[in-house]
Amino acid sequence: MKLVVDLRLIHNSGIGTYIKNVLPSLIDHFDKVYAIGVPEVIDSFDWSKKLHIIRFDAKVYSLKEQILYPFKIPKCDVLWIPHFNAPIYNVKSKKMVVTIHDVNHLSNPTNFSFLKRLWAKILYRNSAKNSEMIFTVSEFSKSEILTFFNINKEKIKVVYGGINLNFVKNSACSVKLNLPDNYFLFVGNVKKHKNLITLLKAYNQLNSEIKSKYKIVILGRKEGFITQDNEIFKYIKKTKLEESIHFTGYLEDDLIPKVYVNASIFIFPSLYEGFGLPLLEAMVCKIPVLSSDRASLKEVGGDAVMYFDPTNAIDLKNKLEQLLLDSDVIMNLVSKGLEQIKLFDWKYSIERHVNYFKEL
Repeated sequence: MKLVVDLRLIHNSGIGTYIKNVLPSLIDHFDKVYAIGVPEVIDSFDWSKKLHIIRFDAKVYSLKEQILYPFKIPKCDVLWIPHFNAPIYNVKSKKMVVTIHDVNHLSNPTNFSFLKRLWAKILYRNSAKNSEMIFTVSEFSKSEILTFFNINKEKIKVVYGGINLNFVKNSACSVKLNLPDNYFLFVGNVKKHKNLITLLKAYNQLNSEIKSKYKIVILGRKEGFITQDNEIFKYIKKTKLEESIHFTGYLEDDLIPKVYVNASIFIFPSLYEGFGLPLLEAMVCKIPVLSSDRASLKEVGGDAVMYFDPTNAIDLKNKLEQLLLDSDVIMNLVSKGLEQIKLFDWKYSIERHVNYFKEL
């Protein structure tokens, strides 16, 4: 049985983590696995030696991508696209599987231009209608897909992501990151649905003593997004918070745990998430978690998280002060977090992927 998988998003923060954890164990269950993507990038992984790599560097979501797909994808039994940008035109695969992590473009249309919304809708519909099977990462995302597309719910397979328990062990790297001594951590790129603005507004209303002790560290890229949230930078300048905000920019995977483990509190104000892996990453690092109560986040966080209304900066401010004043609450959240992560194991996720592929 031959599998073709698109690996162009292997360094994407969320989708890349998903691919890097599932694919290496999946490879051995196929007779031959082809990967389309950039060889120089894919070759950096040990398991890439088991792949037949076909160069494909067309930009994701582009017209060029759609035009070249039929020429780049070899004859195969299964084509797996780990995103919603599946081929529109016929390709030489007997069956197609996609992973739709969320439908953000459809649920939050005001964050995108008309043309981007239209193109995304076309790609989503194509992936949903023409795939043999759809993997998604939460019951929330499954319900969202079914809201927008009239398809058989049986073709949608919910498979949670996982957390590598060795994640925290990687925090011992010797690289100096020039982080503040004490900080609240936000993980995510500066996009509108990540809702960083609510965190900044809540932080700005804290008393001067707290703000002098704690800074905000933003782990993620600062700019260069289609949906970049420029309101963030205007607000930082207006409120003169430049000295309180530390952007790490893009970091290699082995440096990320170091940022988590040194944080005082992890804050996740996102308005829309298909899964919410950063919650689990904070838990495994024994960091108390304050999270938005929207989308899939309660599904992932369970009772190991203190939740707040992401549209209410005062609610976040009050919850943050509550944590800072009550070490018992922090200890309780950390303890529950260590139990919650046991529900999300990549081994289980891999097994389910393997079994579902075998059903095809």
